[in-house]
Formats: sequence, structure tokens, C-alpha cells
Amino acid sequence: MKIRVGLGFDVHQLEEGRNFYLGGIQLPAHKGAVGHSDADVLIHAICDALLGAANLRDIGYHYSNNDARWSGMDSKFFLKDVTRMLAERGWQIENVDCTVCLEAPKVNPHIDAMKKVLAPLMNIAEEDISIKATTNEKLGYVGREEGVNAMAVALIRKG
Repeated sequence: MKIRVGLGFDVHQLEEGRNFYLGGIQLPAHKGAVGHSDADVLIHAICDALLGAANLRDIGYHYSNNDARWSGMDSKFFLKDVTRMLAERGWQIENVDCTVCLEAPKVNPHIDAMKKVLAPLMNIAEEDISIKATTNEKLGYVGREEGVNAMAVALIRKG
């Protein structure tokens, strides 16, 4: 049996008047993330962690922000497709552990809903997904509510 670990990180600017998508769901928020797709920073970090673990480069390599096909795309598509890429190479996702860093909105009330959406996209159980949230204690771009970031670690197995 072979196992690998991958690390993902993503950041997006926040802007008034935009919808805010996180972990595959829309959260009530006064600002939303800016991006070529739906700017779901959590899903993007998970994709990068999975792709990195499988040595398949990163999300931008596979879904370039210069390609009009991905404009406004629901990030759940990316995660499902990354899962397919791994499966085609014999990799199975074991678990993901994620941290989202933002001041508002509060993430904790939405974690169970996110896990319900994310688990089937990765063909894993909800209990194999950890999502945590923290603030930046009002420091930096996160503290000023100018941006949001997420980190993810993924464990994959072959054989």
C-alpha cells in the first residue's frame, strides 16, 4: 500500500455585493469572494491538496483562469473532476483536514451542511472531512475583511 499527503492553500479577495460560496454551499454574508469561478476558497484548497498528493500539479494547471469554460463555474465540478482524476490513477481519498480563515460570516454553524455536500464529491464519509474555522484577530487582509483564505491537507491511498 502506498500513501501520500498533499497540502493546499487558496486565497480570494472579498467584495461587497457578491455571493459567498464556501464548501459547496452559499453562506449568508455581506461580502463574497472574487474569482474566475464561484471563488469557493475551501474547495479550491481541497483540490490543490488532492492534486498535490497525487503529484498532478495544481488547480490552476487543470482549470486555468484564462479559460472561459471555467468562468463562473461551480467549484463542486472541480472537486468531482479531481476525484475522478485520482481514481483513474488508482488513488482513493482517505481524509481531508481543512481550516478556513475569515472574520465574517461565522463558519461553524454551516460545517455539517458543507460536509454533506463535499463527502459524495470525494467518495468519502462525512466523518473523513474535518473543517475548522478561525479569524485573523482583526490583523491583515483577513482581519480587515478584504480577503479569505483556506488551507487543506489530504491523505490518499493506493493499493
